[in-house]
Amino acid sequence: MVLIAIIIGCLLGAIIGMNAPTISYTYSSYLAIAIVAALDSVFGGIASVINRKFDIKIFVSGFFGNAILAILLTILGEKLNVDIYLAAIVVFVWRMFMNLGTIRRYYVEKWTSKVKQMREQKNNEKQNTEENEV
Repeated sequence: MVLIAIIIGCLLGAIIGMNAPTISYTYSSYLAIAIVAALDSVFGGIASVINRKFDIKIFVSGFFGNAILAILLTILGEKLNVDIYLAAIVVFVWRMFMNLGTIRRYYVEKWTSKVKQMREQKNNEKQNTEENEV
């Protein structure tokens, strides 16, 4: 079910992306920071599901809170003529890599335990076959 939702979302995003007007340079920094903040929240949500600590209220408030704070930093940076949004991007990207590490570690451990279990099962079957022959 989740896979179907991901495929539908990717297709809709591709169709809308091809038909959407080009974002002007003026607003590109706002869009970039909003996308990075949203991706940070998504990776954080996936990592919290893996850690069994997911709460939809925390996820939604973090999703919108991060995006709003990042956009406000971008606005403040433009008013001060300083690229403050770069600090937010560094923090969000760092958190995304930390969450991606958690996700990767979980799936590597899951895959390793599955392979180990299959090897043990194969060895047990081999021992049972040898015992039956004797």
